[in-house]
Order: sequence, then structure tokens, then C-alpha cells
Amino acid sequence: MGAKLNPRQEARLKRRKRIRKKISGSPERPRLSVFRSSKHIYAQVIDDLNGVTLVAASTLNPEIRGQEKVKGKMEDAKRVGKMLADKAKLQNITRVVFDRNGFLYHGRVRALATAAREAGLKF
Repeated sequence: MGAKLNPRQEARLKRRKRIRKKISGSPERPRLSVFRSSKHIYAQVIDDLNGVTLVAASTLNPEIRGQEKVKGKMEDAKRVGKMLADKAKLQNITRVVFDRNGFLYHGRVRALATAAREAGLKF
């Protein structure tokens, strides 16, 4: 990794490694991976066997940026979750394995997952 990371980042990366040992995406049930930065949230549905990203959505997508502004990053996360689920349904993806990428399951990560579930994805 080269540069020294802060302890919180190190802990997240350790959790991420531990989680990724156990879960993997397949063509039948791809992996929904979430990454959050301080400003944005990104989600993608990945087929690990073929090494391909099938669907992706983030707060940087023009469709989300073009919508009217909402207050708060939680609302943005919900929009990303709904958008990702809609795109996945267009590609006949209904079941996924959720990968929180070492982040704790609360706040924006949880909001994204809940919105994706409500839009029709099954975890």
C-alpha cells in the first residue's frame, strides 16, 4: 500500500479483506459493492467470475445530478440505491450479494441498501 493510512482506514481495509474472503459475485447472483467517500457514494453490481461490472450508479451520474437538489447525503444514497436497482432490473438481475466494502452497515450504506431492496433487488 505504500503510504501510511490512518487507523480508521486500516480497520476498514481489514474488515474489507475479511468480508471478501467469504463472498463473491457470480453470474446468477452478482455482488453489489458500495463505496462511500466524504462527498459521494458509489455502487456497482459485479460478476467476479468474469471480472465484469454489470451495472453502476453514483451521485456523480448525470441522471442524479440533473434531479432537483435534496438536502443531505442520505437522500442522495437512497436515490443511488433506487437507480442501481432499476438499472439492474433492466438487465434481469434480481438477486445480489451485498458487499459493504468494510464500511459499517448504517447511515448512507444502509440507506442505499434499503432503497435498492424497496426497488426490487433481493439480498
